Amino acid sequence: MRQFVEALEELQGRLLEMAGLVESAIHLSVRSVAERDEALAREVLKNEARVNHMEIEIDDCAVRLLALYQPMARDLRFLTAAIKINSDLERMGDLAVNIVERSLSLMRQPAINPLIDMPQLARLVESMVHRSLDSFVKRDAGLAREVLLSDDAVDDLRDAIFQELISFMQADPSTITRALDLMSIARNLERIADHATNIAEDVLFLVQGVDVRHHAEIQ
Repeated sequence: MRQFVEALEELQGRLLEMAGLVESAIHLSVRSVAERDEALAREVLKNEARVNHMEIEIDDCAVRLLALYQPMARDLRFLTAAIKINSDLERMGDLAVNIVERSLSLMRQPAINPLIDMPQLARLVESMVHRSLDSFVKRDAGLAREVLLSDDAVDDLRDAIFQELISFMQADPSTITRALDLMSIARNLERIADHATNIAEDVLFLVQGVDVRHHAEIQ
């Protein structure tokens, strides 16, 4: 039993290490957009392979523990949540890569000033990611619920950004390529927020044993 407990602790440590990498990738990706900094974008691309490798390692470890120990109750919920969170983190890393690809495209074109509400959207999404991961570390159901309640604000802000960019394109067709890149960035940020929401849902399942997918049980 002690060996199983140590293995669970090691698994959580690896998952948190991956979470740190992904959170950094998201932060660097949005900074690369705001600062038009190619070095920051290249740093995200360089770390993508490491995130992908860690996803495989974590999945293999969790599946092995399920097979060897056939855990019940809270330990089973932890391993189930770890597998799902691992998948969400890897997808967040992919979305950060998508952002830097659009960022690199924007760097080759004149800037659209100001960058509409993109910085505000990025701050809100990064906050959701951080709080979702913090709720996992602390097993904090209240913090996880806060993340779920932030999701609508992200959607509303993304819609506002889309409308403003459409206005730019209608007023000046020369902005179309740049506006489409910015729309892609906003969409990818919104999808990162969706994955943060998934993690918060997994935390609620882990801590309280409740299923709040599709916000069916949020209070």
